[in-house]
Amino acid sequence: MNSQLKLSVLDLVPRLGESSFEEALQQAVTLAQKVEAWGYGRYWAAEHHDLVHLSCASPEILLSHIGARTTRIRLGSGAVLLPHYSPLKVAENFRMLAALYPGRIDLGIGRAPGGSAHTSMALSGNFLGHVADLPQRIRALTELLEDRYRYEDVPVAAKPVPVTPPVMWMLGTNKKSAGYAAEFGTGYVFGQFMSDTDGAEVLESYRVAFQPSAHLQEPQTMVAVNVVCAETEEQAKKLATQIPRPGQRTVPADPSGSDSSGPSQRLIIGTPASVRNRLQHMAEQYGCDEFLIVTPVSDYNARLESYRLLMEQ
Repeated sequence: MNSQLKLSVLDLVPRLGESSFEEALQQAVTLAQKVEAWGYGRYWAAEHHDLVHLSCASPEILLSHIGARTTRIRLGSGAVLLPHYSPLKVAENFRMLAALYPGRIDLGIGRAPGGSAHTSMALSGNFLGHVADLPQRIRALTELLEDRYRYEDVPVAAKPVPVTPPVMWMLGTNKKSAGYAAEFGTGYVFGQFMSDTDGAEVLESYRVAFQPSAHLQEPQTMVAVNVVCAETEEQAKKLATQIPRPGQRTVPADPSGSDSSGPSQRLIIGTPASVRNRLQHMAEQYGCDEFLIVTPVSDYNARLESYRLLMEQ
């Protein structure tokens, strides 16, 4: 692995094949343990609601469970969907995690609904109204994590107060989310795996507008990408054809391959060497040295092997 590249994992916690929700959650634990042993820097779990093939509605609970079964890998949410929740409760949850697992917790937040319209309404009422209030929620969350929040001019604290606070990130796919991250001085993750937006342009807009905060003095970025890695190009292509995403186009792992006509989902496929070359090329394009790897194949063992090959060979 190129020493300049940092690799981490974003897990949507899928139900693969005929697996139950219980099996999917245990597979998430196994994945976190494996990627820790293989040298990945972070394991992040996504949040979704009432989706039949995704298993994690509560990243903070899953991360607490995984934290007790790992030792060093950073654990984070990719993302907690802040429009649904009280900033105080989010701060309490992640400060609790940071106190349990010192120096290992990332708090990634997002503004997507995470499910259907009716599910979103059942979860938190007027979701669109909550999205409109998102800047105020982010401000409240940052103030809570910095112990300077006041409600009706009365100090309110999120406890416990860990020695090492959780690191806050904003996840998104456009300049709107990048603008929030820049305004509030958080790290920013660009979700290239689910966007056809020019990631380089979005990340540059974040860097230009970045305002230092109490916990982050310089802009910090990651890019989340779909990757399928196998021992041969043929094996990787075969695995890619089994991904149930209608209309998805694959992106050649060869840096010379064109990917300018952006699909709704981007998928880098190939051997470990060709995928690493493609990621290095993206790192140079995007000015980013860390990637969150999503491997959306339906075969559980092939999924594990993809992560292993990418890091170990």
